[in-house]
Amino acid sequence: MAGLEDAPDPVAAPPYCRAGVVGYGGPMSRFSFLGWPVVRQIGSGDPLGRGEAVTSPKTRGIMPRTSTADRVVQSVCPYCAVGCGQRVFVKDERVIQIEGDPDSPISRGRLCPKGSASEQLVNAPGRQTKVLYRAPHAKDWQQLDLDTAIEMVADRFLEARRNNWQQNDEQGRPLRRTMGIAGLGGATLDNEENYLIKKLFTAAGAIQLENQARI
Repeated sequence: MAGLEDAPDPVAAPPYCRAGVVGYGGPMSRFSFLGWPVVRQIGSGDPLGRGEAVTSPKTRGIMPRTSTADRVVQSVCPYCAVGCGQRVFVKDERVIQIEGDPDSPISRGRLCPKGSASEQLVNAPGRQTKVLYRAPHAKDWQQLDLDTAIEMVADRFLEARRNNWQQNDEQGRPLRRTMGIAGLGGATLDNEENYLIKKLFTAAGAIQLENQARI
């Protein structure tokens, strides 16, 4: 049959246009009309053109990147106070995709646009992964290890408490508080974490406590 030598690979071509099955003979063949959309729809059992008839070889070769993940980790969206559940897909110890968790009783697999873009937040090339510190009046940033940064925060916390401590008011009534420290909690903190933060700041005499969920 003329033109059969130009037929596509029988494995790559869909069943309705394979050489030897319906006589498909390539673009210059007398049987090239078999590649028309309407013929594809009828021959593939997809009369409405919503499936195999409109699927290109390139599309058939595409697979979701989640199928190559090594493991899936359950997490919580880092944005607002709703606390939507997320599934984090990891491959080679790197996040490759983040999707909504259908097992979450809060969001049932749904994510808002910000939550859906969490993977971009994790893998953004400009994301800072090290502690940066700029000394007073300095123009350049310097990197610090985490232990050093935590010690600096603790020292400043105690210094602010000590320098702004109010034992009594003007009438001599006890205050035992500091106005030099304030706390702002993140929206994804759970009840246990908020409880511990509240106890810590209250014990230190701080009275200015707030949470992102209320702002």
